[in-house]
Amino acid sequence: MAKLPVDAEKIIAQFGPHLNFAPQEGYIGRDEPDKVVETHCCFCGMQCGIKLLVKNNKVVGFDPWMEFPFNEGRLCPKGVQRYLQNNHPDRLLEPLQRVEGEGFKPVSWEDSMDKTVAEIQRIQQTYGNDAFAMLSGVSITNEKSYLVGKFARVALKTRNLDYNGRLCMVSAGAGNKKAFGLDRGSNNYSDLANAEVILVAGANVSETFPTLTYWIWQARDNGAKLIVVDPRVIPLARTADLHLDIRPGTDSALYGAMLNYMVEKDLLDHDFINEHTTGFQQTIDAVKDYSLEWAEQVTGIAKEKIALAAEWWGKAATSFLLHARGIEHHSKGVDNVLGCINLVLATGRIGKPYCGYATITGQGNGQGGREHGHKCDQLPGNRDINNPAHRKYISEVWGIDEKDMPGAGYTAYELVEAIHRGEVKGLISLCFNPLVSLPNNNYVREALEKLEFYATIDFFLNETARHADIIFPGSLQEEEEGTVTTAEGRVTRIRQAVTPPGQARTDTSIILELAARLGAGDKFSYSSSEDIFNELRVASKGGTADYYGITYEKIEANMGVFWPCPSLDHPGTPRLWEDRKFATADGKAHFNPVVYKDPGEVVDEEYPVVLTTGRVVSQYLSGTQTRRIGKLVNQYPEPLLEIHPELAARYGITQRELVRVVTRRGEAEFPANIVETIRKDTVFVPYHWPGRKSANQLTTGTLDPISKIPEFKVCACKLVPLRKEAPLPQDAHAYDSI
Repeated sequence: MAKLPVDAEKIIAQFGPHLNFAPQEGYIGRDEPDKVVETHCCFCGMQCGIKLLVKNNKVVGFDPWMEFPFNEGRLCPKGVQRYLQNNHPDRLLEPLQRVEGEGFKPVSWEDSMDKTVAEIQRIQQTYGNDAFAMLSGVSITNEKSYLVGKFARVALKTRNLDYNGRLCMVSAGAGNKKAFGLDRGSNNYSDLANAEVILVAGANVSETFPTLTYWIWQARDNGAKLIVVDPRVIPLARTADLHLDIRPGTDSALYGAMLNYMVEKDLLDHDFINEHTTGFQQTIDAVKDYSLEWAEQVTGIAKEKIALAAEWWGKAATSFLLHARGIEHHSKGVDNVLGCINLVLATGRIGKPYCGYATITGQGNGQGGREHGHKCDQLPGNRDINNPAHRKYISEVWGIDEKDMPGAGYTAYELVEAIHRGEVKGLISLCFNPLVSLPNNNYVREALEKLEFYATIDFFLNETARHADIIFPGSLQEEEEGTVTTAEGRVTRIRQAVTPPGQARTDTSIILELAARLGAGDKFSYSSSEDIFNELRVASKGGTADYYGITYEKIEANMGVFWPCPSLDHPGTPRLWEDRKFATADGKAHFNPVVYKDPGEVVDEEYPVVLTTGRVVSQYLSGTQTRRIGKLVNQYPEPLLEIHPELAARYGITQRELVRVVTRRGEAEFPANIVETIRKDTVFVPYHWPGRKSANQLTTGTLDPISKIPEFKVCACKLVPLRKEAPLPQDAHAYDSI
């Protein structure tokens, strides 16, 4: 594949991003809808309940769904604007084909399918099956996630499938499986309200999961102490009882020192440790030299604060530990997760009422999407693709010979590296924008330009799709039936509110037709999303993520069902481990020794400042959806460089001065935002923007050796003040930056 078929400006003019605003008086039919559809928000892993108002097959507004038990009608800024995607002028309405020198031109479904299947077959016949890969997002339903995993293995017959959850939950998942044998938060979030101590590590809850904040405030109203671990004074930290302003990349040192202090002060549940866990002695031996003084030097947190955090955590009668990408986006993300879990196990409170541990899921179906075969090394039910028994069972469900089941493939960033090496020649993607969301994205762009063929399925033409040969117009969440699994582990129903516009089709129908044209139609003979879900139920049966006892009817009757749910008469499992029996082979929870290691890249004389990245409240992931919604763009129109006044003074940087941030991978310019709410040795840039405004031009492709998650949260940079004021935000057009 060559570079873009025409200049990016011409593609943007035709396909966006363009900003969509609701009419001031509201859409026609808002007050007299044809129907009101109870469903869920399409954004983060909270999957808040929402009612969509439909008129003439268009979503024209929303109402709060007060009865849904998690958010009880509350919505965040993204949630109240999410319906504007449905009436958006950028919606893809017909298949498109790349035409050199002209851009993208409409093409029939027949020709687009013929072209794609012919290229898949040509590449695989020439280079082998694994030379064609698939990447997918997980802001899709469980049914589609399951279907993608099966499609890649059975129809494409490739081992090279992965998903953008590789950039989200995999460190947490790997840590959970090591410790508990199962990958899910242990409690529903209402348990937070009665916790005496809440520890939030690396999770900007108020901006990235705003509706979850309610349950933390309930606990505060009940007298709970709140500990927040973050290099920035995030909104949640402003009123915290204790803010631990950690140096990015040193999380495991903090948790190791806290555990060592708890051992020294005997803040342990010895009965639980002796009866229900393994590995405790090796784990405390690994941190026996982690003194408070050492931890202060490594983490930058005052030793008195570390001791106080350990005291509160160790002595609490009830507690809840929450973490998210802040501790997981590291080359030692799994170690950081295990360090947190070690603190949870040491106190023995796991499984008791109002005592929890949870990894906060970032994506719309980040929980369900990592359970049913969507990952490069996974089969449905969170089974292992290299386990002979697991392979045999799923092969029987799918009606294929086990020897035809591919093995484990490359992870998302490794696929980019494989394209550079010439191992992967073709790619199909679904709702994934790697050119914005993967690290070191200039390297990603070069990989896209090396592909011999690339097809994508999406509802908007995102930055990555500009490199495609064929673009299939797919569906929004509200345009198909299905289910998603919330961050709590609650399986909920997505209801079709409208049908896809124009010639657009549902994602499911596109995948099924491709499967049929590739000669696997007999393995994909579904008549509905419920048919797919019923096969998923069977495929998950006996796995650690067991959905067998969950049906559409049961979900609707109960406003969701918590997995595991192994039988039709099982009520579901809102709180795990109440019986103190864990999903490991020996039935015990496993402590895991964690030895502190430096991040993959540390500061030096040439690159003396730490760069960390993250999210803002009005944007979501790569911004494919939210950078097209006018009010969300206006709320935070461009990425800013957050910098402490003392660090700014050292460089002579003034407010809104343009600053060039340089790393070993690239450079980018951002307006300075001088704030006291960040460490003096660290700068922060949010990552939702593309092109010259992309923070991921700067981030490193260093991967965690277990989870293969990139180290987004820490790299070394240098700052170059440009001695000129940045343009006004409305003039910067960061939302469509090239």
